[in-house]
Amino acid sequence: MPHSVRIVIRPKCNWLLLSASFLIVHSSLPISVFPVPPSLAAPTLAQTPETKKAADRLLDQGIQQYQRKQYEAAIQSWQQALQLYQELKDRNGEAIALNNLGIAYRSLSQYETAIRYYKQALPIYQAVKDRNGEADALNNLGNAYGSLSQYEKALRYYEQALSIFQAVKDRNGEADALNNLGLANQYLSQYEKAIGYYEQALSIFQAVKDRNGEADALNNLGLANQYLSQYEKAIGYYEQALPIFQAVKDRNGEAGVLMNLGIAYRSLSQYEKAIGYYEQALPIFQAVKDRNGEAGVLMNLGIAYRSLSQYEKAIGYYEQALPIFQAVKDRNGEAVALSNLGGTYLFLSQYEKAIGYYEQALPIFQAVKDRNGEAGVLTSLGIAYLSSSQYEKAIGYYEQALPIFQAIKDRNDEAITLNYLGLANQSLSQYEKAIGYYEQALPIFQAVKDRNGEASVLMNLGSTYLVLSQYEKGIGYYEQALPIYQAVKNRNGEAKALNNLGNAYGSLSQYEKAIGYYEQALPIFQAVKDRNSEAGVLNNLGITYLSLSEYEKAIRYYEQALPIYQAIKDRNGEAAALNNLGITYQRLSQYEKAIGYYEQALPIFQAVKDRDGEARALNNLGYILFVSGQVAQAEQTLRQSMQVLECLRVGLKDENKVSIFEEQTTTYRSLQTTLVAQNKFSEALEIAERGRARAFLELLAQRFGDSNTKAVKDGESDPVKPQSKTTCTSVKPPTLAEIQQVAQAQNATLVEYSIIDDKTLYIWVIQPSGAIAFQQVSLKSFLQGTSLAQLIANIREDQLGVRGLGVVPVQRSRSTQLPQNLSFKTLHQLMIAPIAQYLPEDPNQRIIFLPQGALFLVPFAALQDAEGTYLIQQHTIAIAPSIQTLQFTQQQRQRLEAKDSDTQPALIVGNPVMPKLTLEAGQPPVQLATLPNAEAEAKALAQLLQQPALLQNQATEAQVKALMPQARLIHLATHGLFNDRLGLSSSVALTPTAKEDGLLTAAEILDLKLQADLVVLSACDTGRGQITGDGVIGLSRALFSAGTPSVIVSLWAVPDAPTAFLMTEFYKKLETTGDKAQALRQAMLSTLERYPKPREWAAFTLIGES
Repeated sequence: MPHSVRIVIRPKCNWLLLSASFLIVHSSLPISVFPVPPSLAAPTLAQTPETKKAADRLLDQGIQQYQRKQYEAAIQSWQQALQLYQELKDRNGEAIALNNLGIAYRSLSQYETAIRYYKQALPIYQAVKDRNGEADALNNLGNAYGSLSQYEKALRYYEQALSIFQAVKDRNGEADALNNLGLANQYLSQYEKAIGYYEQALSIFQAVKDRNGEADALNNLGLANQYLSQYEKAIGYYEQALPIFQAVKDRNGEAGVLMNLGIAYRSLSQYEKAIGYYEQALPIFQAVKDRNGEAGVLMNLGIAYRSLSQYEKAIGYYEQALPIFQAVKDRNGEAVALSNLGGTYLFLSQYEKAIGYYEQALPIFQAVKDRNGEAGVLTSLGIAYLSSSQYEKAIGYYEQALPIFQAIKDRNDEAITLNYLGLANQSLSQYEKAIGYYEQALPIFQAVKDRNGEASVLMNLGSTYLVLSQYEKGIGYYEQALPIYQAVKNRNGEAKALNNLGNAYGSLSQYEKAIGYYEQALPIFQAVKDRNSEAGVLNNLGITYLSLSEYEKAIRYYEQALPIYQAIKDRNGEAAALNNLGITYQRLSQYEKAIGYYEQALPIFQAVKDRDGEARALNNLGYILFVSGQVAQAEQTLRQSMQVLECLRVGLKDENKVSIFEEQTTTYRSLQTTLVAQNKFSEALEIAERGRARAFLELLAQRFGDSNTKAVKDGESDPVKPQSKTTCTSVKPPTLAEIQQVAQAQNATLVEYSIIDDKTLYIWVIQPSGAIAFQQVSLKSFLQGTSLAQLIANIREDQLGVRGLGVVPVQRSRSTQLPQNLSFKTLHQLMIAPIAQYLPEDPNQRIIFLPQGALFLVPFAALQDAEGTYLIQQHTIAIAPSIQTLQFTQQQRQRLEAKDSDTQPALIVGNPVMPKLTLEAGQPPVQLATLPNAEAEAKALAQLLQQPALLQNQATEAQVKALMPQARLIHLATHGLFNDRLGLSSSVALTPTAKEDGLLTAAEILDLKLQADLVVLSACDTGRGQITGDGVIGLSRALFSAGTPSVIVSLWAVPDAPTAFLMTEFYKKLETTGDKAQALRQAMLSTLERYPKPREWAAFTLIGES
């Protein structure tokens, strides 16, 4: 008589196959054989005894082949049986054969083919009124959709099956359906719901004395609790299930629960105990010839040894598992094994090998339509690229994985991917974006009660706030994570939280407190045998003692960390420890020893393709060669470091180039110092210019092209110097001759500043004739113990005006205020006096200052010489981010002059209805203060230019954005708002509408194509923004990139009446002279006569073309 192979999902083997950091669960599928009820097996008129017997024999043969895992042979037998049943018109036999074919194809991971067969079987079962068969087919459809990660569809089929089992009073079938509903909810991260179903199934299995089913339900309860990080509860359930499996002699189930016990102990960081359970499970799976189970336990052994940092052993186990999966044609298992091999090579910093394995796994997951596995391996590829500092690529993979996890409603992995997106953006210094992703992940982890995931996000939030120097906030997040790890008995996580608290207190220079946390973390890492983290905390102890100048102690800790990194083959860690030893010996002035360590670290960074580490090692080596007197060799080494750093920026988005470039300025400064020491002043100028505004230049070149500035690709000659053979910059840095050509083309004297450290300032003067002068200024006597940035900040603070955000200003005590004239004279003595002899005597001759860092905030016009004369009274002034940007702004001006387009003369905006915004996190939004004098300014300007002005309600964001691309002149008299961490969040306040928030951001300006020859931001602090190696980031940068060659901005909040007067004077002079720099100078001089305080006339500055 025909028999149906009925598949019931009872996951005895939770394999938890880690692909870098996400979990993939596989389940062993026990087979139950059910005879066809005699009433349904009666022969029809068309049947013949011989044909019927042949069909039944083929069906039984297929079942035996299936039980021996000979799936393809079983398919052949059942295909033949199906044909005979169809010829005999035996509908019942036909349905059973179709159902069994579905089961066989599902075992081969061919889920869609399986579904086709189940869907053919289902209506036949319904037609012959075989309710049990109907329920089995529905159950199997649920299994197949579950394998395709379509869990909600699976739930619907299980629910239909459940109601039929209940109707026909099939308690076993009912319990099986409840069990499957539990499993589907478990995959949807609905763990408590899953537990409810498992508990219902358990009571039925106990009632009908189905001891095997009872053990399965107990095992599944263990799994669900394990996902809730309730590891001890999970162990309790597994320990109840184990003796039952042993009593009923279910060796497969016994091995599965032993494996799950191992996984639970591994989650508790008890790796050796876990290995003990795996080693009990392995021979059982081998004895019962369960090759899938055997491969699964080999995988988990690999995971355990990987957790113990025994990577070679882990690889050995994965390599044993892989051919087994291939032999049994378990494509899903094969993909997971490949993925885990990738994950282990990731730990070994062998990123290309890791990526190779992931790229083999990905098409398999896609072929078997395992969307969960596909998304998991995409996440892992993201981790591999993140680890190799290819952050944009990493984000690309995470962004592919995220919608898949969302589509299949895998909330846990969705949260994990959001967490990784946070990490990648954090690595790119995109901290706001990172925090946004972490804040999306956190409530998901909390909702699915993944306490470990919750703690990991809290840790990452802590780390982000640490980078933002918000140490107390960072500590707060770590302190939330620590008790969670302790509650779920995650000793590894607990130690990591303690380690991070140490990092935070180290950043606050509370070194003793930091050491206390590290010393708590260290024995835990040692106890759980996490050798990698043990080495990491030893390294951190070394860094802390280095900060305390306790060099011998630092060396002892580094020397303990180094052999651990070497033993576990963590080449990155090894190189970092060697590099740190080099730094420590450098501090001890033992230069030969330091050089030796740097020279050991360098080839390791190169071997593992850690370009960032390679650049740091080259930079350190270059510096020490310089201080030890090997200047020529230092120059060559620093040039190599520069080239590596420039290659790191290739392929990054613009805002990320800015962030990464800021971290790379040390090498450019060190190289300038080395060249100056050799009296190579002109070459030092080339490097100073090369080290500024690169991301800005690349953005301009990308948007507008540049006939004079060629892209230089890797492998081509770099004209900066013969020693510099290759570069990865997309815009060729200017040669000395090209710098001289810019000065000639501008007919202006260029003054470039380079801040080397808080001790030295370099100044170059390039005259229109091409003559170049160099001055080195010692800052020590000027700063008197403070920093240059602080000196400038003090001066700016003394000159704050009244046009602000309507916030009450903070009053300083008189004792902290600097005498205003002395401050301006000090800055003149520092920045102008050393080069005064090289500046033009004709006040109409332009000087273009090229500041750096905090010098962008200096009001050059207000600097006073010893006699009290302001610089604006002697010279016509403009500024630019770099010499090379002047080439672009000149081309943009020429482009606009040549363009015969239909434009409006001017767009004038004044005092819009102010939007509301949140000034501080957690506080309600406040409306910005109105600017009545800005409205008067706009009206006066409108009358002068004979153009209408957009005032109050008319000045909507939508209207202004629509008119900006057509205007030849844009004047915005309103508030400027700034985000000092991310300049692209800088904005101009306009009137909000239902569709627009009233904040015209720099990011929105970048999307416009402007034809304006000049944009004037007559607002509060419109020249502000984060000052980086790329120049002033924010509104002015966005306007240049949108096509404007000239921008006038204010450096501080300016009183309204003087601003209105100055602007009216500026436009009058501009109409007569046509020269923006001359017009601004004349306007300032006129304002100075009426309003003599510098805060009232000196804030505005012209950037770009005049």
